[in-house]
Amino acid sequence: MKRIGLFFGTFNPIHIGHLVLANHMVEFSDLDEVWFVITPQSPFKTNQSLLDNHHRYQMVYEAVEDYPKLKPSKIEFDLPQPNYTVNTLTHLYEQYGDSHEFALIMGEDNLKGFHKWKNYEVILENHTIYVYPRISDGKAVAELMKHPKIHRIDAPIMEISSSFIRKEHGLGKNVRPLLPDRVWKYMDEMNFYR
Repeated sequence: MKRIGLFFGTFNPIHIGHLVLANHMVEFSDLDEVWFVITPQSPFKTNQSLLDNHHRYQMVYEAVEDYPKLKPSKIEFDLPQPNYTVNTLTHLYEQYGDSHEFALIMGEDNLKGFHKWKNYEVILENHTIYVYPRISDGKAVAELMKHPKIHRIDAPIMEISSSFIRKEHGLGKNVRPLLPDRVWKYMDEMNFYR
């Protein structure tokens, strides 16, 4: 049984913070692989700064190509919108249930709102959640922090954000060191976030 950690995000763009975290998870936990699950553009929201699905998928693909334990996933692209994590997990089990076991990877900041997720109890009952540290305000629900299915991973704190990269790149700042090399090349060639 392969243990897969699911790292959800828009990855707009994927940056070295994402890679450092995913690599840390796969090297220092019992996960065999980490899949970057790229959240599709919601048909209900028009977000001007969110690149098309295929461009964000391509950047994740470029970023992880040299890391055999990290994979891009477009599983959510074909699911009806709006989509919820619980539906994605059901879909993944229908496809890979015989050979794969899925866990969630989330930042401490996301854990704080986890009790508001659709069917969060079902997710907790059936999946392990690996939580990485984030600097943020407020506290996660105490019961969640003590839950046997929630594992805190002492990963490096990465205070790099995609929104910061987009904003500063748009202002003409050099953000290249914050991005995997191939992602930078793709972003630059395509003239994204200018």
